[in-house]
Amino acid sequence: MNFDAYARTGVDLVNARLEDLDAARVLFPDENAWMRDEVTERDLTVLRRTQRRLREVFGYGASGRDAEAVAELNALLAAYPVQPRISGHDSSDWHMHVTGRGASVSAEYLAGAVWGLSVWLCEYGSARFGVCADDRCGNVYLDTSSNCCRRFCSERCATRSHVAAHRARKRAAIGEQVTVGAAADNA
Repeated sequence: MNFDAYARTGVDLVNARLEDLDAARVLFPDENAWMRDEVTERDLTVLRRTQRRLREVFGYGASGRDAEAVAELNALLAAYPVQPRISGHDSSDWHMHVTGRGASVSAEYLAGAVWGLSVWLCEYGSARFGVCADDRCGNVYLDTSSNCCRRFCSERCATRSHVAAHRARKRAAIGEQVTVGAAADNA
């Protein structure tokens, strides 16, 4: 099982805009086309509720609150237990599913996402759970940097934030020059 891929599904869920079923269908790549076809309004409700809880896990991790992150993941593991089974269509297509046959789309998706994030936390620590430092964004990410120094969810957010900070410094410097110039004129 590819636990990193399952952990990334948790990130995808937290960052998803789940306005309606069409938005939820975007979560399911081609290899999970059956989920895209079978997702229901009930699944959407469950995904939204768990999305909020997983966002809390990332917030706990990003703020160094390991015990809270672990407690929430343990509660989610209890709610969406992993029940592995082998599935496939022929002898060259065997693969693992994380829930029993007949599980809802949301149960299958969330069991994998929660399991992946739990393995990630055990492997790398909750400090690797990040929330984008760009106030306009709020997306979450898994920090894969070599020294746990990532602050943004993407290069786009990093660039946008750095440009905004540069412009703010430039405006402040111009404001200081005007203030100093006005003070010199009044002297």
